[in-house]
Parts: sequence; structure tokens; C-alpha cells
Amino acid sequence: METLTATQPEANNSSAKQRSLKFRHASALTKLMDERQDLRGVHVFADFVDDSVRWSA
Repeated sequence: METLTATQPEANNSSAKQRSLKFRHASALTKLMDERQDLRGVHVFADFVDDSVRWSA
């Protein structure tokens, strides 16, 4: 039982780090796509993320 409580904060910290990293990457991608319109259409997933962020705002 004690090992579960010892690893639980680590799991919460890890998932918080992952969410933060995903947010930073999405923000950076959106900023890049704003600055460089010529990149639109180069990578389908980048376009998808950029559009998703815009629609969720």
C-alpha cells in the first residue's frame, strides 16, 4: 500500500508535465503557423492541430 502512495505523486507530476508539454507544442505550432503562412499544407497534422486550436479558442 505504501508504494502506491509513493508513486502516485510521480504519476500526477508526469501527467501534468505531459499536459504542459502538449500545450506548449500546440501554442508554438500555432504561433509558427501565424508567422509562416507558407507552411500551411506542408504537413497535414500540423494543419489539423492549428485548426483545432483556433476552433477551441
